[in-house]
Amino acid sequence: MERRTDLALEARELFGEDIKGVTVEEEDSSDIHITRLKIRSDSACRKLNKEKGTYVTLELPPLTDSFRDPDERLEAVAQEIRHLLPVNGLVLIAGLGNTEITPDALGPKTASKILATRHIKGEIARSTGLDSLRPVAVVATGVTGKTGIETGEYLLSIIKKIKPNAIIAVDALASRRLSRLGCTLQISNTGISPGAGVGNNRTRLTKETLGIPVIGIGVPTVVDASTLALDLFDTNDAKLSHKLRSMVNPSGRQMVVTPKEIDLLVNRASELIALSINYALHPNLSISDLMSLMY
Repeated sequence: MERRTDLALEARELFGEDIKGVTVEEEDSSDIHITRLKIRSDSACRKLNKEKGTYVTLELPPLTDSFRDPDERLEAVAQEIRHLLPVNGLVLIAGLGNTEITPDALGPKTASKILATRHIKGEIARSTGLDSLRPVAVVATGVTGKTGIETGEYLLSIIKKIKPNAIIAVDALASRRLSRLGCTLQISNTGISPGAGVGNNRTRLTKETLGIPVIGIGVPTVVDASTLALDLFDTNDAKLSHKLRSMVNPSGRQMVVTPKEIDLLVNRASELIALSINYALHPNLSISDLMSLMY
């Protein structure tokens, strides 16, 4: 039975480290471990079940309540985002997910903290000293069950109207290990699948489907119950795997495991991601200036 994970790092762990068509670069910066994994071949894509491209995984200390002081995590995440973005032009930030389901609320909570600057132009920008800001638009897409609109359809209509150079899409992810919840962050240039973290996959948001580069950012907030059971029993036996799946997914319902303090985890993660995106997009502003504009 397949072990489910949205992290390219974990997919590589499942198949071993020596995979043709995959290159890996690792870096330690104080208490942050950064892994830059690049999938280059079609065979590696099929084996890992991931798209071609770059996946950056930052393994962080447990997230803290406040990021109001300059923080090494903020610098590291912002730098990795900046490397994947076009140098100039309008950027659309899309917060994906459902605010009414806490593990799936990472995207909209992040979007609520992003600096929207597309409308700050001309004399207003000059008089306020904000004329150097990069144009940024922000949207929280909601979910199809509430809007009746697929996330891809929603974003494509906005793209046709405002013509951004790139999208940064933020969404919750699923991990295969409880130890990675809330202390791992993945950034990729391969797009993102809305709802993947809570097992409700929709049409992928990619350069092919939207016509512009899509940078996906996510933090694992759940572990699939079947995956957790398989890892705990450390088995690949087909009969035992089927039995475990039946036990942890009663009546065919897909179950996930999430931490008791998930609300705090999502709040912390959304603040780190929002600050990092703002800092990546507006490098001329100090962190203290960003904080004053955000709060």
